[in-house]
Amino acid sequence: MSVHLHWFLPTGGDGRTLVDRHAYTDGGIRRDRITPVSGVRAPDIEYLAQIAKAAEQLGFEAVLTPTGTWCEDAWLTTVALTQVTERLKFLVAFRPGVISPVLAAQMAATYQRISRGRLLLNVVTGGDSTEQKRFGDHLDHDRRYARTDEFLQVVRGVWGGKPFDFRGEHYQVEGGLTALPPDPLPQIFFGGSSAAAGPVAARNVDVYLTWGEPPEEVKQKIDWIRGLAEREGRTVRFGIRLHTISRDSSKEAWATADRLLDDLDPETVAAAQQALGRSESVGQQRMLALHGGSRDKLEISPNLWAGVGLVRGGAGTALVGSHAEVADRIEEYHSLGIEHFVLSGYPHLEEAYWFGEGVRPELAARGLLDAGPSPLDGVPAAHGRPASAPGGAPLLVAGGR
Repeated sequence: MSVHLHWFLPTGGDGRTLVDRHAYTDGGIRRDRITPVSGVRAPDIEYLAQIAKAAEQLGFEAVLTPTGTWCEDAWLTTVALTQVTERLKFLVAFRPGVISPVLAAQMAATYQRISRGRLLLNVVTGGDSTEQKRFGDHLDHDRRYARTDEFLQVVRGVWGGKPFDFRGEHYQVEGGLTALPPDPLPQIFFGGSSAAAGPVAARNVDVYLTWGEPPEEVKQKIDWIRGLAEREGRTVRFGIRLHTISRDSSKEAWATADRLLDDLDPETVAAAQQALGRSESVGQQRMLALHGGSRDKLEISPNLWAGVGLVRGGAGTALVGSHAEVADRIEEYHSLGIEHFVLSGYPHLEEAYWFGEGVRPELAARGLLDAGPSPLDGVPAAHGRPASAPGGAPLLVAGGR
């Protein structure tokens, strides 16, 4: 089982510091912010193209594109980026409750033809009722997962190439059909830590994603989902969502992590924790429990740092260390059964190079990547690498991250 490396497209904005994106009156989408914040980059298509091209050059297989109020639309943004890349796949996050499953199946089929088979799907059920209501979705937490279960049954059904009927609590479909099914069928990624989420994963998805918890907790999740899938007669693969701060030395990496917190006063952290604490997401509550809102003991496991989660919703942990140390942790997760690593770092352009030029060769040397030439074979470690800069990310409470 090889490691699959994926990067992230910051369609809600990027930055060098941990800032509250709500300091923008426009959510960080436009350049003409009334309240400018230093070190933040708007998600212009030109900047996102730079990240996508860098990810492709550096050997990442795909990029995750989030969904939510403060993000550009993932479908439209990524289909545009298929035109400036050649091999890179796009892991498109979307909310099943705000789109017809038959239409989603048709969109995926069209996307596969336009992109020549480069679509992956990340189904985000949603753990924040306030966010869901913005999109007109008023179901409670568990009913949202029940609807996702039906949604995925319909999507796979209409991909079958012949009329498909379905009658459930949330969807009634008569003769549903994708006239030209996608080829290949997109892999479906999905995450959820609640009791309601597990059976949905077991019955429907290809890859179950967890946020970056300590290895022993990740193993418990893997065992849980694997057991549920076996009872359904299915096999599910596993992935993990993490940030990375990888440098030539451990000291330099930890100094970069420390700088991310320099601009955060206690009031900012407290406000973020209060907002995040209202989430219905079990996964979000598990992220918050890793640090308890305190800056003390943020290294919750060797090289696993929970500092990002002090102000950021969703994935709140980062692998921090030398390139070899970060590779060690990836190898440790891989030994548990993790195959897909969906990574990010702030700013995303620079951190893609740090990881691609530093950690990827380490993983290749250990035989963890598919055989074949690296896009950076023969390139010295320091060649083309941007100067080290403090990373950072806007506060994001939305899902799909």
